[in-house]
Amino acid sequence: MDVIALIGRILFVIMFLNSGVKHLRQREGLVAYARSAGGPAPELMVPLTGVMLLAGGALVALGLWPDLGALLLVAFLLPTAYYMHGFWRVEDPQMRTMQETHFWKNVSLAGASLLLFALFVECGDQLGLMAGGPLF
Repeated sequence: MDVIALIGRILFVIMFLNSGVKHLRQREGLVAYARSAGGPAPELMVPLTGVMLLAGGALVALGLWPDLGALLLVAFLLPTAYYMHGFWRVEDPQMRTMQETHFWKNVSLAGASLLLFALFVECGDQLGLMAGGPLF
């Protein structure tokens, strides 16, 4: 089961790690998108959230303070759902549907991250193949 847990952690964070890299490498384009969506302080928040994604994803994958990593992911996902995927602000029906899908995807991933946080805190380093264990 230890290997399965490790694979699960890695599969869970692949999207976050990829997105974190894009936040840093494609910063200008993502700043423009965040600005157009009404996101607050996009010049600051895009690179900051990129670092949050990379740190959170790496901590969960490695099992080094994975509880903190899971909280970093929640701290990214919920504001991003609201600011970047506020489907209630979109007039075009097709774009509204797309943004609603992204909104609920982020909310669901935030729920999964909170569940992981609770699991890491409760089970500590009993999950196996962890580089350290939980911080909290």
